[in-house]
Amino acid sequence: MILSFEKYHGTGNDFIIIESNKLIFQLTNEQIALLCHRRFGIGADGVMIIKKSKDYDFEMQYFNSDGFEGSMCGNGGRCIAAYANKHGFAKNEMAFSAIDGVHKADIEGDLVLLGMNDVTEIETFEDGCFLNTGSPHFVSFINNINKLDVYVEGLKIANQERFAPERTNVNFVEFHNNNSKIATFERGVEDETLSCGTGTVATAITLHFYKKTSATTIDLLAKGGKLSVSFDENAGIYQNIKLIGPAKFVFKGEIYL
Repeated sequence: MILSFEKYHGTGNDFIIIESNKLIFQLTNEQIALLCHRRFGIGADGVMIIKKSKDYDFEMQYFNSDGFEGSMCGNGGRCIAAYANKHGFAKNEMAFSAIDGVHKADIEGDLVLLGMNDVTEIETFEDGCFLNTGSPHFVSFINNINKLDVYVEGLKIANQERFAPERTNVNFVEFHNNNSKIATFERGVEDETLSCGTGTVATAITLHFYKKTSATTIDLLAKGGKLSVSFDENAGIYQNIKLIGPAKFVFKGEIYL
Protein backbone atom coordinates (compact mmCIF):
# COMPACT_ATOMS: atom_id res chain seq x y z
CA MET A 1 0.00 0.00 0.00
CA ILE A 2 1.33 3.43 -1.01
CA LEU A 3 0.69 6.13 1.60
CA SER A 4 1.08 9.85 0.82
CA PHE A 5 2.19 12.16 3.61
CA GLU A 6 3.71 15.51 4.49
CA LYS A 7 6.18 16.16 7.26
CA TYR A 8 6.20 19.27 9.47
CA HIS A 9 8.10 20.35 12.54
CA GLY A 10 7.47 22.85 15.31
CA THR A 11 10.82 23.89 16.82
CA GLY A 12 12.27 20.46 16.11
CA ASN A 13 9.24 18.48 17.31
CA ASP A 14 8.45 16.63 14.05
CA PHE A 15 5.28 15.04 12.72
CA ILE A 16 3.92 13.06 9.81
CA ILE A 17 0.55 14.39 8.60
CA ILE A 18 -1.87 12.22 6.61
CA GLU A 19 -5.30 13.11 5.24
CA SER A 20 -7.91 10.60 6.32
CA ASN A 21 -9.62 10.57 2.93
CA LYS A 22 -6.42 9.16 1.47
CA LEU A 23 -6.47 6.21 3.86
CA ILE A 24 -8.22 3.14 2.45
CA PHE A 25 -7.25 0.95 5.38
CA GLN A 26 -6.88 1.30 9.14
CA LEU A 27 -3.30 1.89 10.18
CA THR A 28 -2.14 -0.50 12.88
CA ASN A 29 -0.08 0.51 15.90
CA GLU A 30 2.87 -1.33 14.38
CA GLN A 31 2.56 0.57 11.09
CA ILE A 32 2.38 3.93 12.86
CA ALA A 33 5.47 3.06 14.90
CA LEU A 34 7.24 2.04 11.68
CA LEU A 35 6.37 5.36 10.01
CA CYS A 36 7.94 7.19 12.95
CA HIS A 37 11.08 5.03 13.04
CA ARG A 38 14.11 7.15 12.15
CA ARG A 39 15.95 4.31 10.40
CA PHE A 40 13.29 2.05 8.95
CA GLY A 41 10.57 4.63 8.32
CA ILE A 42 10.10 8.34 7.69
CA GLY A 43 11.14 9.43 11.16
CA ALA A 44 8.99 11.54 13.47
CA ASP A 45 7.88 12.12 17.06
CA GLY A 46 4.31 11.37 16.04
CA VAL A 47 1.69 10.87 13.34
CA MET A 48 -1.35 13.07 12.86
CA ILE A 49 -4.43 12.27 10.81
CA ILE A 50 -6.49 15.24 9.64
CA LYS A 51 -10.18 14.49 9.20
CA LYS A 52 -13.10 16.45 7.84
CA SER A 53 -15.53 17.66 10.49
CA LYS A 54 -19.19 18.67 10.37
CA ASP A 55 -18.92 21.13 13.24
CA TYR A 56 -15.40 22.56 12.89
CA ASP A 57 -12.81 23.18 10.21
CA PHE A 58 -11.28 19.75 10.79
CA GLU A 59 -10.52 17.07 13.37
CA MET A 60 -7.02 16.17 14.60
CA GLN A 61 -6.10 12.64 15.64
CA TYR A 62 -2.63 12.21 17.15
CA PHE A 63 -0.48 9.12 17.64
CA ASN A 64 2.82 8.96 19.53
CA SER A 65 5.84 7.33 17.94
CA ASP A 66 5.13 4.15 19.92
CA GLY A 67 2.10 3.69 17.65
CA PHE A 68 -0.61 4.41 20.20
CA GLU A 69 -3.03 7.32 20.26
CA GLY A 70 -1.75 10.08 22.51
CA SER A 71 -3.12 13.02 24.45
CA MET A 72 -3.06 16.57 23.08
CA CYS A 73 0.13 17.68 21.35
CA GLY A 74 0.66 21.45 21.25
CA ASN A 75 3.36 21.56 18.59
CA GLY A 76 1.38 19.00 16.62
CA GLY A 77 -1.67 21.24 16.87
CA ARG A 78 0.30 24.16 15.48
CA CYS A 79 1.69 22.03 12.64
CA ILE A 80 -1.67 20.59 11.65
CA ALA A 81 -3.13 24.12 11.68
CA ALA A 82 -0.43 25.19 9.21
CA TYR A 83 -1.18 22.14 7.06
CA ALA A 84 -4.93 22.83 7.17
CA ASN A 85 -4.38 26.44 6.10
CA LYS A 86 -2.08 25.39 3.25
CA HIS A 87 -4.45 22.74 1.90
CA GLY A 88 -7.72 24.65 2.19
CA PHE A 89 -9.24 22.97 5.24
CA ALA A 90 -9.27 26.31 7.02
CA LYS A 91 -8.55 30.01 6.64
CA ASN A 92 -6.16 32.00 8.83
CA GLU A 93 -8.59 31.79 11.73
CA MET A 94 -9.79 28.29 12.48
CA ALA A 95 -11.27 25.92 15.04
CA PHE A 96 -10.65 22.19 15.22
CA SER A 97 -11.45 19.31 17.52
CA ALA A 98 -8.83 17.15 19.24
CA ILE A 99 -8.84 14.50 21.94
CA ASP A 100 -9.05 17.13 24.71
CA GLY A 101 -11.72 19.30 23.10
CA VAL A 102 -11.92 22.21 20.69
CA HIS A 103 -8.94 24.45 19.89
CA LYS A 104 -8.76 27.73 18.02
CA ALA A 105 -5.72 28.67 15.99
CA ASP A 106 -4.58 31.75 14.09
CA ILE A 107 -1.98 32.01 11.35
CA GLU A 108 0.01 35.24 11.53
CA GLY A 109 2.82 35.21 8.99
CA ASP A 110 5.31 32.52 10.01
CA LEU A 111 3.69 32.05 13.43
CA VAL A 112 0.86 29.81 14.53
CA LEU A 113 -1.01 30.88 17.68
CA LEU A 114 -2.77 27.89 19.20
CA GLY A 115 -5.44 28.28 21.86
CA MET A 116 -5.08 25.83 24.74
CA ASN A 117 -7.52 24.66 27.40
CA ASP A 118 -7.78 26.43 30.76
CA VAL A 119 -5.60 25.20 33.62
CA THR A 120 -7.58 25.16 36.85
CA GLU A 121 -5.52 22.88 39.08
CA ILE A 122 -1.81 22.67 39.93
CA GLU A 123 -0.54 20.01 42.32
CA THR A 124 2.66 20.86 44.17
CA PHE A 125 5.40 18.54 45.45
CA GLU A 126 8.72 19.16 47.14
CA ASP A 127 10.54 18.52 43.85
CA GLY A 128 8.19 20.31 41.44
CA CYS A 129 4.58 20.51 40.36
CA PHE A 130 2.09 18.58 38.26
CA LEU A 131 -0.52 20.03 35.91
CA ASN A 132 -2.48 19.09 32.81
CA THR A 133 -2.27 21.32 29.74
CA GLY A 134 -3.99 18.86 27.43
CA SER A 135 -1.31 16.35 28.38
CA PRO A 136 -0.02 15.65 31.91
CA HIS A 137 3.28 17.32 32.83
CA PHE A 138 5.57 17.33 35.84
CA VAL A 139 7.78 20.45 35.93
CA SER A 140 11.06 20.46 37.86
CA PHE A 141 13.56 23.30 38.37
CA ILE A 142 17.25 22.53 37.82
CA ASN A 143 20.47 24.56 37.85
CA ASN A 144 22.34 23.38 34.74
CA ILE A 145 20.21 21.91 31.98
CA ASN A 146 23.21 21.27 29.72
CA LYS A 147 24.62 18.69 32.15
CA LEU A 148 21.31 16.88 32.60
CA ASP A 149 20.64 13.45 31.07
CA VAL A 150 17.05 14.21 30.15
CA TYR A 151 16.25 10.65 29.06
CA VAL A 152 17.55 8.98 32.21
CA GLU A 153 16.18 11.49 34.72
CA GLY A 154 12.93 12.01 32.85
CA LEU A 155 12.20 8.31 32.59
CA LYS A 156 12.75 7.89 36.34
CA ILE A 157 10.14 10.53 37.14
CA ALA A 158 7.67 9.45 34.45
CA ASN A 159 7.56 5.93 35.86
CA GLN A 160 7.07 6.91 39.50
CA GLU A 161 4.07 5.44 41.31
CA ARG A 162 2.58 8.88 42.04
CA PHE A 163 1.87 9.29 38.30
CA ALA A 164 0.51 5.78 37.72
CA PRO A 165 -1.17 4.40 35.76
CA GLU A 166 -1.08 7.01 32.96
CA ARG A 167 2.51 8.14 33.72
CA THR A 168 3.54 11.72 32.88
CA ASN A 169 5.64 13.87 30.62
CA VAL A 170 8.52 15.56 32.42
CA ASN A 171 9.84 19.10 31.91
CA PHE A 172 13.08 20.44 33.34
CA VAL A 173 13.52 24.21 33.44
CA GLU A 174 16.60 26.32 34.13
CA PHE A 175 15.20 29.69 35.09
CA HIS A 176 16.54 32.97 33.74
CA ASN A 177 14.61 36.21 33.69
CA ASN A 178 14.33 36.60 29.94
CA ASN A 179 15.44 33.30 28.40
CA SER A 180 14.67 30.31 30.59
CA LYS A 181 15.78 27.00 29.11
CA ILE A 182 13.56 23.93 28.94
CA ALA A 183 14.08 20.24 28.20
CA THR A 184 11.38 17.58 27.92
CA PHE A 185 11.03 13.82 28.26
CA GLU A 186 7.88 12.71 26.44
CA ARG A 187 5.98 9.57 27.33
CA GLY A 188 4.91 7.67 24.21
CA VAL A 189 8.00 8.92 22.43
CA GLU A 190 9.98 7.52 25.39
CA ASP A 191 12.84 9.90 24.84
CA GLU A 192 13.85 13.54 24.96
CA THR A 193 12.24 15.65 22.25
CA LEU A 194 13.72 18.86 20.90
CA SER A 195 10.58 20.73 21.91
CA CYS A 196 7.17 20.09 23.48
CA GLY A 197 4.22 22.43 23.11
CA THR A 198 2.05 21.32 26.02
CA GLY A 199 5.23 21.10 28.12
CA THR A 200 6.17 24.65 27.22
CA VAL A 201 2.72 25.80 28.33
CA ALA A 202 3.03 23.83 31.57
CA THR A 203 6.45 25.32 32.27
CA ALA A 204 5.39 28.90 31.56
CA ILE A 205 2.40 28.55 33.90
CA THR A 206 4.67 27.00 36.55
CA LEU A 207 7.08 29.95 36.37
CA HIS A 208 4.19 32.34 36.93
CA PHE A 209 2.58 30.15 39.62
CA TYR A 210 5.82 30.07 41.64
CA LYS A 211 6.18 33.86 41.14
CA LYS A 212 9.44 33.50 39.27
CA THR A 213 7.97 36.13 36.94
CA SER A 214 4.92 38.38 36.85
CA ALA A 215 4.87 38.41 33.04
CA THR A 216 1.86 36.93 31.28
CA THR A 217 3.77 36.40 28.03
CA ILE A 218 6.77 34.14 28.59
CA ASP A 219 9.47 33.00 26.16
CA LEU A 220 11.08 29.60 26.66
CA LEU A 221 14.10 28.22 24.82
CA ALA A 222 14.15 24.51 23.98
CA LYS A 223 16.86 22.71 22.04
CA GLY A 224 14.72 23.03 18.92
CA GLY A 225 14.07 26.75 19.25
CA LYS A 226 11.99 29.38 21.03
CA LEU A 227 8.30 29.21 21.85
CA SER A 228 6.14 31.81 23.60
CA VAL A 229 3.16 31.35 25.88
CA SER A 230 0.61 34.03 26.73
CA PHE A 231 -2.24 33.77 29.23
CA ASP A 232 -4.52 35.53 31.67
CA GLU A 233 -4.51 34.56 35.35
CA ASN A 234 -7.19 35.17 37.94
CA ALA A 235 -7.14 33.62 41.42
CA GLY A 236 -4.90 30.79 40.28
CA ILE A 237 -6.97 29.99 37.19
CA TYR A 238 -5.12 30.27 33.87
CA GLN A 239 -7.25 31.18 30.85
CA ASN A 240 -6.91 32.47 27.29
CA ILE A 241 -3.72 30.44 26.97
CA LYS A 242 -1.93 30.62 23.63
CA LEU A 243 1.09 28.66 22.44
CA ILE A 244 2.98 30.75 19.88
CA GLY A 245 5.72 29.72 17.49
CA PRO A 246 6.63 28.66 13.96
CA ALA A 247 5.37 25.53 12.19
CA LYS A 248 7.53 24.50 9.24
CA PHE A 249 6.85 22.28 6.24
CA VAL A 250 9.79 19.90 5.76
CA PHE A 251 8.96 17.62 2.83
CA LYS A 252 6.25 15.46 1.26
CA GLY A 253 6.45 11.98 -0.15
CA GLU A 254 5.06 8.49 -0.44
CA ILE A 255 5.92 5.38 1.52
CA TYR A 256 5.10 1.74 0.89
CA LEU A 257 3.49 -0.16 3.75
